[in-house]
Amino acid sequence: MSILNAIQDRMENLHPKERKLAVYLLEQPQEAVQMTITELAGRAGSSTATVSRFCRTFHSQNFPEFKRKLAAELAGRDGSMQYQDIVAGNPLPDIVSAITANHLRSLTDTTQLLDLAQLRQAIDALHRAGRIDLYGSGTSGMVAQDFFSKLIRIGKASAVFSDPHMQMTSASSLTSRDVAVGISYSGETPETIHALGCAAEQGAVTISITKFGMNPLASLASVRLFTSSSEAGMRRGDMASRMAQLHVVDILFTGLVSEHFDEYVPRLERSFQTVRKYMGKEERNPR
Repeated sequence: MSILNAIQDRMENLHPKERKLAVYLLEQPQEAVQMTITELAGRAGSSTATVSRFCRTFHSQNFPEFKRKLAAELAGRDGSMQYQDIVAGNPLPDIVSAITANHLRSLTDTTQLLDLAQLRQAIDALHRAGRIDLYGSGTSGMVAQDFFSKLIRIGKASAVFSDPHMQMTSASSLTSRDVAVGISYSGETPETIHALGCAAEQGAVTISITKFGMNPLASLASVRLFTSSSEAGMRRGDMASRMAQLHVVDILFTGLVSEHFDEYVPRLERSFQTVRKYMGKEERNPR
C-alpha cells in the first residue's frame, strides 16, 4: 500500500489532531472511503479543516481527491500481490514468481499515484528546456542515466551527474530556461537535495521523482512525481522501487515524444540509423 504506508511513515511528525485522523484511516480505510468529510471528521474525533489540511499534506487538493486515490489503492489490493522479501533457500520457481509479483505490484501502485496535471507540467517543461540536468545517486543514479540515454537520442541537451560536486557545479550554471530533475526513492538523499535546491535558486524548473509522501526533495520541487512507497526492508536491493522510477521515466519520455512526434521521431530515427551504421562497421572490421 502506498498512501497508507506514507501515513504510517509520517505518523510521528503529524500534528496530534492529524495523528488521530491517521490512526483511524490506518485502522478503517475501507470505511473511510465511504464517508463524507464531515462523517470522517466526526468518527476520527477531528474537524473538517483538519481533514482538508491532512489531505493536502499527502498531495491531494481536497478530500474527494484523497478518497479517490485511497479507494483505487484499496481496490488494487490483492493477497496474491503482496510484496515478498528474499527468503533463504527459496525454490527458483518461487523466486521467479515473487520478483514478478513485486514488480507488477510496484507498477500498479505507482500508476495509481500518478497525477496527470503534474505529468503534463513535467512534459511541457522538458520540451521547452534549453538544458536538462539529471541528479541521482546509487540506484537512482542508474535511473537518471537511463533517462539521459533517452533524452540524448532525441537531441535534448542534457547531462547526468552522480558526483555531488559536479551536481552542484552544473546546477549553479542553470537558468530559468532550464530543467533539473532530482531522483531519489526516499527523497532524503542530501546530495540530490542540495543540487535540486541550487537549481531552484537559479530559477530552473525543478522536477522530483520520489516515493509517495512528504519528503525534503519533493518539497523543493516545482513539479512532484511520486512512485509506490511500499518497498521496505534491506534485503530487496531497491528492486521494485527501481522499476517504479523507470516506469515514470518511460511515461515522461513517451509522452514527450508522442506529443511532439514530428520533431522528435526524426531525431530518434537518425540516432538509431547512425549507431547502426557505425556499429555495423565495427562488426565488419574487428580489431
